[in-house]
Amino acid sequence: MDQVLAYVIGALVMLVGIGISIALHEVGHLLPAKAFGLRVPRYMVGFGPTLFSFRKGETEYGIKLLPLGGYITMIGMYPPHQDGKQRPTRTGIFQQLSDEAKKAEAETLQPGDEKRLFLNLPVYKRIIIMLGGPFMNLLLAFVFFGIVLTGFGVATPTTTVSEVYQCLQAVDDENTRPAGEEQGCPEGAPAGPAYAAGLKPGDVITSVDGVSLDDTDWSALTDRIKASPDQELSIGYERDGVASTTTLVPVETARPVVSPLGMVEKNRDGTAKVESVGFAGIGSTAEIRPRPVGEVPGFVWENVKAVSGVVTQLPQKVAGVAQAAFSPAERDPNGPMSVVGVGRIAGEITSFEQISVKDKLASYLSLMGSLNVALFVFNLIPLLPLDGGHIAGALWEKIRKTFNKIFKRPDPGPVDLSKMLPVTYVVAGLLLVMGVILIYADLVKPVSLL
Repeated sequence: MDQVLAYVIGALVMLVGIGISIALHEVGHLLPAKAFGLRVPRYMVGFGPTLFSFRKGETEYGIKLLPLGGYITMIGMYPPHQDGKQRPTRTGIFQQLSDEAKKAEAETLQPGDEKRLFLNLPVYKRIIIMLGGPFMNLLLAFVFFGIVLTGFGVATPTTTVSEVYQCLQAVDDENTRPAGEEQGCPEGAPAGPAYAAGLKPGDVITSVDGVSLDDTDWSALTDRIKASPDQELSIGYERDGVASTTTLVPVETARPVVSPLGMVEKNRDGTAKVESVGFAGIGSTAEIRPRPVGEVPGFVWENVKAVSGVVTQLPQKVAGVAQAAFSPAERDPNGPMSVVGVGRIAGEITSFEQISVKDKLASYLSLMGSLNVALFVFNLIPLLPLDGGHIAGALWEKIRKTFNKIFKRPDPGPVDLSKMLPVTYVVAGLLLVMGVILIYADLVKPVSLL
């Protein structure tokens, strides 16, 4: 019963964190919009029926039932008809959608709004407003990951040897070996280079070819090994406080490409990327250590790249999730998930008694950092109704105006995004379908960290 309660508390804490991230995303839009003098009638967190709202000044602030996003409304998102006259009803469905959107917006205008319209702002101010939301998520990612890296620490490979492969085996054979289980070598398998060099678990590598190594310079050691297939390397090490040297000859072999975040990189067809490098057959002992603040930007950037890789293949990734949800196939643990999945992971972490309170808190903050990176990247997709679609529209308007100015043509005026409403509805529909698939998969076949 205690574990169930802990699970529920962890999930609720994470859902509150998600709600706060969404709310601050909208604050990122709200603050510059008000600073530039726009009238903002509504600021809402969530969609669907309104649970709670209040009015302050000219803006209604509220929380809605479904915590799947948020929005602010700004006056003057669509340009009026250029002659200012009421047009007759047009028969084309696209034209009707555009006319209805403009009519609905015109009905919200109040006296004095003429100089407070979104489209009357310079392009750069409109871009600042639309970038405000994603920028807020990026800032939150820096805060969350900064606290984790500098305050709690992360698993850091050290130059203390954890494992030495007795022999060389195929990557697939090594991956199927349970963690911590002693390696079984088939008859005739060649000895591992580090094993042949006499290295043992517990040895501390102190230098490679005369270059001294600190205890956290594991990556410098592995980079040198990868770059030196079939070459002799002088390895300095300490065993039980006694300094020694040995000669290591890395063997050239195909190994998986691993990102700085420790994830195996994949090809477009889902297979693991491999590269031909020097291999020693040696493992590192990892310790939780705080990292300098200067490493935070690089850590955030690696997360942005990893999430961008998922987003660029989102339809394919969601299709894979759907296939796993409706079949015995395994689900990709590095694939997309919904807020339900994130909440379940948080609940799982909370209910696991073997994890200390400190590590649980670090895990929550890491999840929040990853979530805000995902919100940052996703909202920059150049499709309406996402922020990136509005940014793309503003940039196109600037390009079009510049082009007409160069060729001394009349100013074409603002880009009419109401004409893109059919595309907006299609994109919104697809996002809804993908969201439903991810929520279903997170319920019937969730990603499990433990």
